[in-house]
Amino acid sequence: MTPDSFKEWRTTMGFTQARAAEALGMSKPTIENYERGARREDGRPVIIPKHVALACRALFHKFEPWE
Repeated sequence: MTPDSFKEWRTTMGFTQARAAEALGMSKPTIENYERGARREDGRPVIIPKHVALACRALFHKFEPWE
């Protein structure tokens, strides 16, 4: 998942960065880093992990957590 596709997912879902962070169980600064593609502090690249990309897809398709 690229930073652009992550932002596209978030906006398609109608989520603010704060709401996306809540839905994915992470912090808003992490969401900001994912969309920027780099850490604000030092510019190091940020890779969106596969499990986050899969969680985005699951939320998009309204899948319920595995019981």
